[in-house]
Amino acid sequence: MILRLACAWLSVAAFLLFGDTLLGQLGAPLPSLLLFFWLLGIIVWASFGVVHEAEELAERLGEPYGTLILTLSIVIIEVALVGAVMLGAKGAPTLGRDTMFAVLMIVLNGVVGVGLLIGGLRHFQQRYNLKGASSYLAVIIPLTVIPLFLPNFTTSTPDGTLTSFQAIAFSIFTVALYGAFLALQTGRHSMFFREPEEDGKPASAAAVAEGGPTSLSSAGELLPRVGLLLANILPIVILSKSLAKVLDFGIAQLGAPTALGGILIAMVVFTPECIAALRAITANQLQRAVNLCLGAAASTLGMTVPAVLLIGVFTGQPVVLGLSATNMVIAAMTLLLSTLTFTGTRTTMLEGAVHLAVFFVFLVLVFSP
Repeated sequence: MILRLACAWLSVAAFLLFGDTLLGQLGAPLPSLLLFFWLLGIIVWASFGVVHEAEELAERLGEPYGTLILTLSIVIIEVALVGAVMLGAKGAPTLGRDTMFAVLMIVLNGVVGVGLLIGGLRHFQQRYNLKGASSYLAVIIPLTVIPLFLPNFTTSTPDGTLTSFQAIAFSIFTVALYGAFLALQTGRHSMFFREPEEDGKPASAAAVAEGGPTSLSSAGELLPRVGLLLANILPIVILSKSLAKVLDFGIAQLGAPTALGGILIAMVVFTPECIAALRAITANQLQRAVNLCLGAAASTLGMTVPAVLLIGVFTGQPVVLGLSATNMVIAAMTLLLSTLTFTGTRTTMLEGAVHLAVFFVFLVLVFSP
């Protein structure tokens, strides 16, 4: 932990002092690769630190607070990366859309697919809290359809963008809906996001009271962990601008698909959380994995949409949120499959195979649209 923090903050110091000189070497292939792997390695390593500290908090706070802290921490990093690219490149109108779509595909199809296959092989069937998964999907569906589908059908703008009024209104709606969900998740409906009893129903009131945060830890135990969590997040946020410049330069030089930038950001940021979800499934803790996967999708949409739209409004940059026709089909299929997967109280390998098939179709279409 000490070595990780030392490397992360020394890298921050190096880029704050010599960032212009280091980034000035991007024209040469070898220095460009070294810079990319240096920044990527530090950010991913620090991300694992974020996951570790969030899991420590999870053990002390219980569900759903533990996974909520983890997902919010990861999404803050994602928003910082997307914002850094948009503010630095001044020419990435689809980056926010591509990143959000990539997160949905990676989490709802890739991780869920692999996780259900692993869980089916090891445990045959796994149970989870149906009410919790249904609550997540009830929020994810409008948060996906309204910002990523609707702009293609409005008449005020013709190209998948929004007017300033629409952008501000959609941002307020998104924040309000996600905020209401968080209030219910951590308040009166927190039992929906805990491990169910044997019959698949939510945990009893006694179990909720026993596992509530007030009975687990004192402020003195939590504050050091919160400090370490922030100490791991801040270097990632600070270094995100430099990584954004390297990514933007590399994609332009390679002539790669523009959507690759969003995919790379999603992979860099969400890899540690995805590993945590797969570990939870392996340990037969499917509810924690559901909280991580569906929570990542909900928080990504709930926080990235307003951030991207407000950056566009205040900087005057065009922000394209509307998905292509092909991607709308894949997104709609993903939402439908997720609804079918999480309509029962148990999962099997078949659902995992179906989600993985959709994920591979998504990957193919990135490089061959």
